[in-house]
Amino acid sequence: MTVSRDLLRQGTVLLSAILALVGSFIGSGAAGGTPIQTASGGALAADATPIAPGGPAFAIWTPIYAGLVLYAIWQFLPRQKTDPRQRRLGYAIAASLLLNAAWILSVQFDLLWLSVPVIVLLLAVLVWIFLIVLDTRPRTLIETVLVDGTLGLYLGWVCVATAANITAVLVAAGFTGFGLSPDVWGVVVIAVAGLVGVLLAVVGRGRLTPTLALCWGLAWVAVARLTGDLLSTPTAVAAIVAVVAVVAVTVVLRVPAPRRLSAAEPVRA
Repeated sequence: MTVSRDLLRQGTVLLSAILALVGSFIGSGAAGGTPIQTASGGALAADATPIAPGGPAFAIWTPIYAGLVLYAIWQFLPRQKTDPRQRRLGYAIAASLLLNAAWILSVQFDLLWLSVPVIVLLLAVLVWIFLIVLDTRPRTLIETVLVDGTLGLYLGWVCVATAANITAVLVAAGFTGFGLSPDVWGVVVIAVAGLVGVLLAVVGRGRLTPTLALCWGLAWVAVARLTGDLLSTPTAVAAIVAVVAVVAVTVVLRVPAPRRLSAAEPVRA
């Protein structure tokens, strides 16, 4: 019975990865779908809101999808069948893949309002996965790259995407900002994203990949606000400051603390 449950878990992850990959082709416009940036009336375009990252930012999906597909294949190998870490991660990763596909479909069918609860739930699942990853240890370098590395990138990027998605939906719905300017709201949202990045760095004890993905997204927000059609210097500056802060906290947490010498221990030259 245990073996059959493990096989079911492995198959579910593999099937979910296939569905997510199909969804990514649809979302890119390569399989007859509308590219995400032009779907839903262009609400998620690079110049739609002050929080929208520049177009090249979405290239990060290439390593994320590649890592997820390779993980789905790797975890299907017999050696991973009864691995306790994969037992804990399997269905959570499958859920994230299905939610990813559901988000693309919601945008493709112009159900922009539905994309918000979907991406928020996706973010919650990725946080759950992140906590499992922190609570367990990889056995090999391959596992470190495919599991810890890929899922870290996935989480970091979805943090930025969630902020951009919610902002896009509010703007599309006619939200006026309670009288505050778009620049002010841009700075506020970027500050929240930066704080999330700092929190991930602290909880993750300086994990690199969440920081890389989150800072990649924020950096492209800065580029888009300085060079794109929707200019906002305050938002760009806030994004740059957030990147510097998140990177600094991550680096500090990764530097080992100096070992204190006991009174009887000689100091070496």
